[in-house]
Amino acid sequence: MFSQSDIPETNVDVLIIGAGPAGLMAAASFAHLTAIPSASPLSVRIIDKRSTKIFSGQADGLQCRSLEIFDSLGFADRAWKEANHMIEICMWNPDATGIIQRSDRIPDTIVGLSRFQQIVLQQGRIERFFLDNIQKYSGGAIKVERAILPTSLQIGEERVKVTVRKLTEEEATPPQATTGSKSDATDGLFRSNLVGDDYEDKNITDAKGEEEEVINAKFVIGCDGARSWTRRTLGPEFELQGEATDFIWGVMDIIPLTDFPDIRMRCAIHSANDGSLMVIPRENRLVRLYIQLKEVTPDASGRADRSKITPELIFGAAQKILRPYKIDYEYCDWWTAYQIGQRISPSFSHPSNKVFLAGDAVHTHSPKAGQGMNVSMQDSFNLAWKVGLIAKGICHPRILDTYQSERRRVAQDLIEFDHKFSRLFSGRPAKDVMDAEGVSMAEFKDAFLKGNLFASGLSVDYGPSSLVVKSGDPGELGDRSDRSRNLEGVRRITVEEFEVKQSLAKGLPVGMRFNSFKVLNQACARPWHFQERLKADGRFRIVLFAGDILDQAQKQRVEVFCDKLSSSNGFMRRATPEGAKIDSVIEVLTIHSARRTETELLRDFPDILHPFDPHTGWDYNKVFVDDESYHEGFGDAYKNYGVDKEKGCVVAVRPDQYVGWIGELEDFEQLQEYFEGIFLV
Repeated sequence: MFSQSDIPETNVDVLIIGAGPAGLMAAASFAHLTAIPSASPLSVRIIDKRSTKIFSGQADGLQCRSLEIFDSLGFADRAWKEANHMIEICMWNPDATGIIQRSDRIPDTIVGLSRFQQIVLQQGRIERFFLDNIQKYSGGAIKVERAILPTSLQIGEERVKVTVRKLTEEEATPPQATTGSKSDATDGLFRSNLVGDDYEDKNITDAKGEEEEVINAKFVIGCDGARSWTRRTLGPEFELQGEATDFIWGVMDIIPLTDFPDIRMRCAIHSANDGSLMVIPRENRLVRLYIQLKEVTPDASGRADRSKITPELIFGAAQKILRPYKIDYEYCDWWTAYQIGQRISPSFSHPSNKVFLAGDAVHTHSPKAGQGMNVSMQDSFNLAWKVGLIAKGICHPRILDTYQSERRRVAQDLIEFDHKFSRLFSGRPAKDVMDAEGVSMAEFKDAFLKGNLFASGLSVDYGPSSLVVKSGDPGELGDRSDRSRNLEGVRRITVEEFEVKQSLAKGLPVGMRFNSFKVLNQACARPWHFQERLKADGRFRIVLFAGDILDQAQKQRVEVFCDKLSSSNGFMRRATPEGAKIDSVIEVLTIHSARRTETELLRDFPDILHPFDPHTGWDYNKVFVDDESYHEGFGDAYKNYGVDKEKGCVVAVRPDQYVGWIGELEDFEQLQEYFEGIFLV
């Protein structure tokens, strides 16, 4: 045994607890911040009590916004190529005789919403893409340390002291159910809400002093799932609040043998009396079935007896729901069961803003909306750049309060949506208009259609804060907590003022993500989706819609704006560390509306828009034009963004691609005020 003084100690900027999708998203985001200059490199560690990553089962749906984020990190193409693409949803409901019939078809993703559509791919592959990306961009500095268990956490004035212990292989391997079934598939019950909070840890012994270490971190991010050790350690005030239902569902990943005609479509199936089923076609011939288990009900304690749940019971329920169609399988890859419920934590971070919670650690819900992994990753994507830029001494610490106001509000909206959706899905179909106890299939379809926009992740609209300049009450447009009501640095703007600002770019709502349309590189005519230029590297962007740069009056407006931008007293110079490139913290990207072939980069655009480097020359990748391409058509970006082609405007974009401010070219002082409220200039 070791004495307390023998335990080694290390210091880091950030400690991430949990290496699921939320934790890996945080780690990847930090890996991409390496280009942001600072006195010392950002030090990050990520630990997980599991001995290996996920290899089968768990989450599988990737929504539009998640794919846009993956693209900003550089690996959306890998997921896009391997995944099964979800194109259409088929609704199946019972006819007058009780036989299920296809009643409708709708697009799986709303047409024109994003350059990506929903796809499905096993979580293990997604984790692999993250791990490769982290290795590449951190140069091997950030690695997942597995079989590491946190045992204590103390929040000090300067750092958070976390004691961890190395687990044995047996301790780090989660218990699996033994069913004696024909399936040798891995089960996911150890992660299900049908088992107690301590079930996953029942192999872990109390072995203090054995290979212990103390990690002193400036920031700790708990991404350790629904049974979060981090959340429980912070105290009862962080306990998840909400309710469970009596609805129990099973999940199976199988290669089906069936005559059901829509087995390769996403399907929502309501049977007359046997429950409901969702079909999710997967990669490699797999199909995921979400199956309502009407034969399993919770006991007096509110929890179902998991020992009664086997692959045979789950699949038998599926066969009943699909009658008269037949279905069987020889290969099952994974299975689990869960009880529908919605819960959320009252707080996403400790008042010190040194310890944060993300993903399932602070919100849980049913998986059928395909939101768990997506919203969890988007939580940590929202948080990581804020933590990273503060740890590097670049941004003001007050921006950390926006994490709760922005992401807890998203979680609240998700809980509300899932509460309605899961009950409509689990309810018995109404026989007719007089059947008050049954679920209206028209209402279900309407909820499904509205849910598609929410589920895409593209309806997220952040409220006013130091990072988002818009009208409205920060509390009401945030998570309605005292923290969001008392945000520091909020620039108050009247409804009338904001309407004028927003009218400059109607297609770029302030507080929402920067949509993408095709533009051409001015120097080489290559077409790009503009969002592809908004890399997740921690930099803010100023997007200058320069208008008709060949018009002399407009060109003079652009030159005056650029003179202020490049001034030694301007925020851009002052936010850039001494000796660093002018675009290392804030990058300026330009879209103009003149004819490409009549415009010259070096002749018509001020130097600050295409900075010169004595070693590599002019930067040819910052000025774009809204014009016709030879092979990929016309993006019509100005029209789609709602920007005047003659006058243009200026848009400030956060590192996570969300619009923070909009103004005229003459509103430079307001733009300067925006950045001075964020940066330690």
